Amino acid sequence: MRLPTRLLDEERAFLLDPALLVRWVYVGRLSVAGAIFLAAVLVWQNPDTDGQKVLVATLAFVACLIVTGASVLYSGFYHRALRTTFYYLQAIFDLLLVTAVVHVTATNGNPSQFAALYILVIATSSLLLPVGGGLLVAALGNVMYVADAIWSVGSPFTIAVWLQLGVFAIVALGSAYLSAKVKELGAGTEAELAHVRLQAADILHNIRSGIVTIDEMGRLLYANPMAEQLLAIDLEMTKGKDILGRLRTIAPELGESLERAVTRRDRTTRGEGMIAVAGKRLSIGVTTTYTDGDGLRTDRTATAIFQDISDHKRMEALRLRAERLEGVAELAASLAHEIKNPLASIRSAVEQLSRSPFSGNDEKTLARLVMRESDRLSRLLSEFLDFSRVRVARVEPIDLGALGASAARLADASPNRPDGVHVTSDAERAEYIVDGDEDLLHRAVFNLLLNAIQASPEGGNVHLAVGPALPEHLAGTRYEHGAVMLTVTDCGAGIPTEIRDRLFDPFFTTKPGGSGLGLAVVHRAIDAHRGLVFLDSSSAGTRFTVVLPRAEPSRRPASTPTYSVAVLT
Repeated sequence: MRLPTRLLDEERAFLLDPALLVRWVYVGRLSVAGAIFLAAVLVWQNPDTDGQKVLVATLAFVACLIVTGASVLYSGFYHRALRTTFYYLQAIFDLLLVTAVVHVTATNGNPSQFAALYILVIATSSLLLPVGGGLLVAALGNVMYVADAIWSVGSPFTIAVWLQLGVFAIVALGSAYLSAKVKELGAGTEAELAHVRLQAADILHNIRSGIVTIDEMGRLLYANPMAEQLLAIDLEMTKGKDILGRLRTIAPELGESLERAVTRRDRTTRGEGMIAVAGKRLSIGVTTTYTDGDGLRTDRTATAIFQDISDHKRMEALRLRAERLEGVAELAASLAHEIKNPLASIRSAVEQLSRSPFSGNDEKTLARLVMRESDRLSRLLSEFLDFSRVRVARVEPIDLGALGASAARLADASPNRPDGVHVTSDAERAEYIVDGDEDLLHRAVFNLLLNAIQASPEGGNVHLAVGPALPEHLAGTRYEHGAVMLTVTDCGAGIPTEIRDRLFDPFFTTKPGGSGLGLAVVHRAIDAHRGLVFLDSSSAGTRFTVVLPRAEPSRRPASTPTYSVAVLT
């Protein structure tokens, strides 16, 4: 749906608004006819009053009411286009009306003082009609003036009459010249405005934000292609029809914002909402505004500008997650250091007591219980320290394909792999090079594979793939040399929606005996490499996507690394 390239009447208003000029003609015509009729009514009982003139004044007034009323209906209520024929008819009637006024007001053979009204009619016609039209109206006015002033009234054909006719001609020529200049200026300005409108239409057509405009009745006036794409509606076919009802269903916040703008003149700035179409939900940012119109030709309208901010919201969530993990890591490190040393002392003391010759069987049993739980707590504290110490120790070029294949082989050989679950990989060697810490990245990838193995049913398959990052993963990022992605996909039952937001939180786990640090460590390890971790899950399985910045093209790994793995569950 494109903007019209022809100028609207209101855009020409600063040059010459024909509709406004015609309305003033209506007012002047009714004023003159009304005044003459009122004068005739006041003097019609005077014995010296010419009854023929009273009749002419009355007929002129009635004709004025009929013609003006019909013209108002045609141009005002039915909103018909005002063409040249309409202006000619108005000019002819005004000439007849002025001739009637001149006839009624001529006294004792002297020409009427109201002959100057011909000048107004000629000037107005010259502005509304083409150049030849103004001259034609002037010639017709001269004929009517001569016919009435000389033949009907019997006024002498004096120099004054000739001067009057000359004035009419001069006014016609001058008005025609001015009208031509005004129209020439308008034509140039119209072309310039048309060019601006074409540019604006092109911008609106290609802008990445959706734009929708409605009127007071909720009918669609304009929508650009991006609005159609975001809303998944054929808005071209909906133009001129009610759209608010459908918007309330598809995008409730957008529909409500537009309705508030057009009914209550309430603007929305940086609002947020959702669009639910084709089984997908998009986060959108919404801004609305309105225009009041002039109350005559244009009514109030409301416009909404909205864009997909799903990528922005996702990046914001990743940033907040990274900040939260950093804070928890600092706290975990502090607590681990404070607890680990006293715990070691407690275990050592209990172990010494259990070896005492004075210890009976009950004391030894309790001592073994204390030592076993102390060892468990010590392992948990070590995991806390590992989580807090996730740092890039050294940076070197890494073949992400080789790293992924190695992690897949180790995971497939892991004793924690359920029977019947297989791990496969699809990664080209020496193709996807990143800069980073090999051990840290391998540890993160192995933890993702182990989680996928444990989530897969018997006979399931876990697949690792490496390739170029997709555009939806790069929104809001600044990677100078591009990015690569590593995906780990399982065929499990999927992750419930209610726990997905907490999945990367430290100490959150759904596994019996798990520490809840595995995915938290994965996130911190990838974040330390300026990377991102995405999660997609459904009833058909779960996919983790790791995005890392690509190394400079000239950099290559010096050798194939050998990896050792620490596992956090």
